[in-house]
Amino acid sequence: MSKHDTIAAEGAVYYLFGATGDLARRKLFPALFSLYKEGKLAENFAVVGLARRPRTNEQFRADVHESIGEFCRYKADDAALWERFAEHFVYMSLDINNVDGFRELAALSKGLDEKFNIPGNRLFYLALAPNLFGPVSFNLRDGGLLESPGWNRLVIEKPFGYDLESARELNQQLSQVFEESEIYRIDHYLGKEMVQNIQVLRFSNAFFEPLWNNKHIANVQISLSETVGVEERGGYYDKSGALRDMVQNHMMQMLAMIAMEPPSRLHAEDLRDEKVKALRSLRPFDSAAEVNQHVIRGQYSEGANNDKPLSGYRQEDSVNPESTTETYFAARVYLDNFRWAGVPFYIRTGKRLPVKTTEVVIEFKNVPDNMLFAQRHDLAPNLLVIRVNPMEGIYIKINAKKPGVDNVVQPVSMEFCQSCMIGINTPEAYERLIYDAARGESTYFTRWDEVAEAWSFVDRIASAWREDSSTLQLYPAGSWGPASVDALLAADGFHWWPVNGQAEDNVIWISGGPK
Repeated sequence: MSKHDTIAAEGAVYYLFGATGDLARRKLFPALFSLYKEGKLAENFAVVGLARRPRTNEQFRADVHESIGEFCRYKADDAALWERFAEHFVYMSLDINNVDGFRELAALSKGLDEKFNIPGNRLFYLALAPNLFGPVSFNLRDGGLLESPGWNRLVIEKPFGYDLESARELNQQLSQVFEESEIYRIDHYLGKEMVQNIQVLRFSNAFFEPLWNNKHIANVQISLSETVGVEERGGYYDKSGALRDMVQNHMMQMLAMIAMEPPSRLHAEDLRDEKVKALRSLRPFDSAAEVNQHVIRGQYSEGANNDKPLSGYRQEDSVNPESTTETYFAARVYLDNFRWAGVPFYIRTGKRLPVKTTEVVIEFKNVPDNMLFAQRHDLAPNLLVIRVNPMEGIYIKINAKKPGVDNVVQPVSMEFCQSCMIGINTPEAYERLIYDAARGESTYFTRWDEVAEAWSFVDRIASAWREDSSTLQLYPAGSWGPASVDALLAADGFHWWPVNGQAEDNVIWISGGPK
């Protein structure tokens, strides 16, 4: 995108709390540089890096430059551009528990407003632990940071609480300082290109909406698989697990995007209203027995992937050797509303699986058995696959006559590969979300009632697991999870479809597909 078709965000001071942390280095600095290079950040902005450890402005800018060189899709090889960008970055060592430091920060901010002609707008990005969100918000208020003439926006990372009770307590703290409209809860999956493309696919194509219901769809499969283990996050992950780390946020959001009703207007609040309605329609698990019937929890043990030996979860650093924390989650869930009644949604996520992928499979109902071709052939169901990561695109499978052969029907696949068409240099999720927050566009941020509904659903599962830890099933690292995962679908007459990176047998690609 050129600067000529780009609208720059309104000038603001960006405060990066946790500026010496991994998130800032890997995601936030590269995102800001990409936005600046593409003209989405006007010249009247400033970035204040905030953390406890001491840094000079020069050291901080060197850290930013190194981060861009390692993680950004653009390189800082234009010296003049880099110098213009870097001069907007300053650093301040801050004890977030000392309100006097916030008063110093307010004085620094006034100087930046004057230097860069910023109209008093403030965007506070808290790349911190959730238990610090409340105290930092109070000190922002008491330190005078919210008294400028412009707008104030608070951007916070997941996890938003540990359960519904802690999330509600956290929200009560934030709401004493910020309005709900000023709070931007990031779920970076909502910044991914193909997740945002779901609503375009659904609501801008006339032939999808009439079929997007229980009369035509047999089941929906949402897979979010990772090949990595817990890496250096063992201490955090052992207190969280797949249910809180992935299901409560990423998977619930993707499910809501697929299941939601068409919004009455393309307005952020209308779209988020429909997502909340979808989450409210989730059938709750009323007992531990229901959880055990519909939910599978797993933990990876020793295994291998591509002949590379992999250690088990309990052997990872900072993990309890007797841990019962789940690294795998699969479930059959239902939405009790007019559109989706009776359609199973199968969701699964896990670590140390064979393929890294995120995708949604819509399996349509087959033609009636007494139809002409169904009488003679074992017809495969039609599929619509939305590929989110790492390949981005849309895959459709239909049945067609085999060329040159009478009475032979075969599956035929067509694919639109967005990442192939655009290439690797596509905007990262954090670029889109920071840009949206700077413009006050809240569509792809989670509202409090969305968070509450998701926690309400997963808390019942967590409660059942606390009652009975014996439901944990081990699976070899490098496999697709516990064997019972296949039985979950087989009981309904279905099976998991191959995901991104796995070949399908007896499928002919007619264009754009892998060779």
